[in-house]
Amino acid sequence: MASSGPTSGKKSLNTVTLLFKLPYYTQWGQSLLIAGSEPALGSWNVKQGLSLSPVHQDNELIWCGRVSVAAGFTCEYKYYVVDDNKNVLRWEAGENRKLVLPDGVQEGDIIEIRDWWQDASEALFLRSAFKNVVFNATEGVKKEPQSASLNKSLDPEDIVIQFVISCPRLESGSTVVVTGSNPQLGRWQAQDGLKLSYVGDSLWKAICVLRKSEFPVKYKYCQISQAGNSSLELGPNREVDIDLSSPKQSRYVVLSDGALRDAPWRGAGVAVPVFSIRSDEDLGVGEFLDLKLLVDWAVNSGFHLVQLLPINDTSVNGMWWDSYPYSSLSVFALHPLYLRVQALSDAIPADVKEEIQQAKKQLDKKDVDYEAALSTKLSIARKIFNLEKDKVLNSSSFKQFLSENEEWLKPYAAFCFLRDFFETSDHSQWGRFSQFSKEKLEKLISEGTLHHDVIRFHYYVQYHLYMQLSDAAAYARKKKVILKGDLPIGVDRNSVDTWVYPTLFRMNTATGAPPDYFDKNGQNWGFPTYNWEEMSKDNYGWWRARLTQMAKYFTAYRIDHILGFFRIWELPDHAATGLLGKFRPSIPLSQEEFLSEGLWDFNRMSRPYIRQEILEEKFRSFWTVIAANFLNEYQKQCYEFKEDCNTEKKIIAKIKTSPEKSLWLEKEDSIRRGLFDLLQNIVLIRDPEDSTKFYPRFNLEDTSSFRDLDEHSKNVLRRLYYDYYFARQENLWRQNALKTLPVLLNSSDMLACGEDLGLIPACVHPVMQELGLIGLRIQRMPSEPNTEFGIPSQYSYMTVFVLPHVMIALHYVLGGKKTKEEEVVSTRL
Repeated sequence: MASSGPTSGKKSLNTVTLLFKLPYYTQWGQSLLIAGSEPALGSWNVKQGLSLSPVHQDNELIWCGRVSVAAGFTCEYKYYVVDDNKNVLRWEAGENRKLVLPDGVQEGDIIEIRDWWQDASEALFLRSAFKNVVFNATEGVKKEPQSASLNKSLDPEDIVIQFVISCPRLESGSTVVVTGSNPQLGRWQAQDGLKLSYVGDSLWKAICVLRKSEFPVKYKYCQISQAGNSSLELGPNREVDIDLSSPKQSRYVVLSDGALRDAPWRGAGVAVPVFSIRSDEDLGVGEFLDLKLLVDWAVNSGFHLVQLLPINDTSVNGMWWDSYPYSSLSVFALHPLYLRVQALSDAIPADVKEEIQQAKKQLDKKDVDYEAALSTKLSIARKIFNLEKDKVLNSSSFKQFLSENEEWLKPYAAFCFLRDFFETSDHSQWGRFSQFSKEKLEKLISEGTLHHDVIRFHYYVQYHLYMQLSDAAAYARKKKVILKGDLPIGVDRNSVDTWVYPTLFRMNTATGAPPDYFDKNGQNWGFPTYNWEEMSKDNYGWWRARLTQMAKYFTAYRIDHILGFFRIWELPDHAATGLLGKFRPSIPLSQEEFLSEGLWDFNRMSRPYIRQEILEEKFRSFWTVIAANFLNEYQKQCYEFKEDCNTEKKIIAKIKTSPEKSLWLEKEDSIRRGLFDLLQNIVLIRDPEDSTKFYPRFNLEDTSSFRDLDEHSKNVLRRLYYDYYFARQENLWRQNALKTLPVLLNSSDMLACGEDLGLIPACVHPVMQELGLIGLRIQRMPSEPNTEFGIPSQYSYMTVFVLPHVMIALHYVLGGKKTKEEEVVSTRL
């Protein structure tokens, strides 16, 4: 790139003036600036960017800024909204703008650049799901140079106009023209309009020379198909005018006109777990290569998208409950369950082929036998591995795979070996291997060890999973079907990731969701929460690596529980339910706040409120047995839990293991629920790390602890409860999301959808709209109050509307007497 010139002081360089103009309405205390790749625009340092000033023009607020640069100046840049201290409040969506000045500019010329703010919804169509799959119209189109010669000399009455338009949804083989009110633009005849040239990144450009007397000029962009049919963009005419009264009139005007205005695009798809995509070839469970059949079905059904549940390895416990797809053993490794063993080799021995056929018969059931399917596949894969390991592991393709994935693959293989050796994934039980180090890893996986082939077998399986899923993904792209993945919010507590990166997780906590209509006790997922402060030190490298890995297969993805990137419902690791949690991050209630309101008895409000009458009401005549076994009477008719059962998990353990368990053998469930109710009978949760900070218990008014307080205390707690949950956190949560979510979005070219269900803070939807994140709506779970069913016609445009029974519908569509083709894609639920 050429030097920007303004600070160089070299007289040999011709300098020109760039005049930026952008219509944008700001709020009080906000302003706009430009940051870009060259020193004249701050070298991407926003604090040193080009500040813009507002000018009222008719009914618009136009932000303007000038800078002198060398005549050959080129750069990339973006617009930012900042506060008075130049702290970034928001920025444009989409790719960086690329500025290339028209040829022929001379010393002292003014180049006026008229931009439009790049909206996030327009930028969606520049993501790979559309750009490389659904539309892909510019594939094979010849790119022209960014700048073009005028082929004529200019006189004082000439103005050079450069038209720039983004057309990510262009039909294949089409071209773009500008047609308008003057002869150079064809006098509204599209076939005679100014033809634009494709310059890359969905951008089309053209320049023309107009006389000053021809302004103002009205115009529109138009698509012309390969067959010669023209399609004018929607909306009112565009207009370009110049200020003839100005003594320093711009000689060049660059019209960066945003996106070609087209009808809203809508598409349909299907969400399916891989295990349910059954075929004649599978071994008891759907496999990655079966996705090709589903893609064919989607194409024949007019669908644009296939969404999958998470496909990462979840084999933590070696039991059927590992089938839960959101509890990852590794966020990088693929699940061996989806491996097609017949595709491992072209030379499978006859006895192994016979074993596969027998296994197919045994495993071909209505329901998936998770444990049997996985163990059978791994057993057969090991036999094939032993026959061909040297051939495969010495191939150039495998060596490239290992080189590109060794950062996660080697720890994963070592973890699987240690898991099986110690018969547990709880790495705290692995002795000297409980603490991960690269030195220990290299010794563990080195050649010459007795278990080296065990390590290499895990490489081998992951290599073939990669090859098979890549094959299916390439097939989907070829058929113009978006393959959409799922990004789980958590990882299993006993996972490769918590072993290798323990500082990235708060291992003494668990994630979940607060109580809602479906579960009055909330949800406890058991995953450790993230240490966002530690993750930020390398700009969220772990997250960026996750998204980079996903982008090898998918062109779109769903962010599971996107609310967790604003704030997470955090529970202590000793909790079994999801009720006694707090939001992280959040601004807690301080001891000073309560004291200023006349509330001082913090023990009364934060310890379980257990009185004899409560015990009698809850347990009837059995209350004395409960009190004797689980409680201490610390003052007359007032009780507290004994040390060995003062948490939910301790209660569960004591009920099951106590020598007195014969007393409640037939009442175990009701006693556990009753004891949980007692433990949860509080109004404040004391911060375990700062005893002067408190969090209001969710739905505190439902407790007898609250009901027995005086009216003044109740009123204070109601007000502080509302403030904590619905007011004081909004800016904090917005800023938290704006630190993390852009990193995810910029880590890949995939289209992102956020699962925004649950207790939704007010800041969530504005941030999602700002970042171009598509939301999720389930008709049977409306977010509007007092509504039983959502109304799809009222949903915003950037929405994924989910029919909950779409998989069942798929099953019925293919039900009844099936043809052979229908049989192979039948979904078994």
